[in-house]
Amino acid sequence: MADASYTTPAGEYDTQLGDYFALLKPRVMSLVVFTALVGLLAAPVSVHPVITFSSILFVAIGAGASGALNMWWDADIDAVMRRTAKRPIPSGRVPAGEALSLGLALSGLSVMMLGLSANLLAAGLLAFTIFFYAVIYSMWLKRSTPQNIVIGGAAGAFPPVIGWVIATGSFSVEAWLMFALIFMWTPPHFWALALFMKSDYDDADVPMLTVTHGRRATRAHVLGYTLPLVVLAVGTGFTAIGGPLYLAAAIVLNALFLKGAFDIWRRDETQAEADAYRVEKKFFRLSLWYLFAHFGMILIEAMLRPFGMGGW
Repeated sequence: MADASYTTPAGEYDTQLGDYFALLKPRVMSLVVFTALVGLLAAPVSVHPVITFSSILFVAIGAGASGALNMWWDADIDAVMRRTAKRPIPSGRVPAGEALSLGLALSGLSVMMLGLSANLLAAGLLAFTIFFYAVIYSMWLKRSTPQNIVIGGAAGAFPPVIGWVIATGSFSVEAWLMFALIFMWTPPHFWALALFMKSDYDDADVPMLTVTHGRRATRAHVLGYTLPLVVLAVGTGFTAIGGPLYLAAAIVLNALFLKGAFDIWRRDETQAEADAYRVEKKFFRLSLWYLFAHFGMILIEAMLRPFGMGGW
């Protein structure tokens, strides 16, 4: 772990199966599975259901491996922050060494099996994604730069590209559009969270934008990143993975998202504290639905396309 002085809370471990599952970050894993599946099904190539199921399973295992490695490395700061203090390692339910072993074992298993079930390019991209999240983001960027969320967002943006590569064995503009959608969504999503988590990142000495540049600058950055995201998200509606249904949903969603970002930008801390960060929390909740809905509409367009109904 990064902080050599950190030790797992003393006492006998009473580890349950659910604790090991929690190490895999199931909420993050579910998003990875969904976006990877959309990437696979949106590709202009049909994939055998058995290959689809097994490949997405191994992508999910790879995502879980990343989560376990991240929790092992971040156990010291997780123990400080209210949002993460009850995670398996800082709460003393799982030894840090077991989390590391689990993460490494699942990493090797997922990459090897994806290579066998799909193709080597997809396996290589999964390996790079695990490395990027565990090493580039967790071990380096997160504790060294306020751009941690911006650059580190690439790790969460790779799954739909992996799904596309599973199906086609190659990259394409459409795959990178899905990557860009997640990549541009990540900063405003996490900065909104940082605004209403108050002192967590300060206490953990994590250089989140709220800590290094202040809350006023963070509010401006939320709006600044939302503007190109809106252009990208709506523009995707006119591409091969878009269509009229996607476009209609994107226009509504992005109007709401842009309004939310503008509302965050024009507020100050006095106003935010007065209503317990109601606007920031509302924007954060919307951001969760925002990504799910965009990828859901990409999936619907893809499912309708064989019947001559999806796409343009």
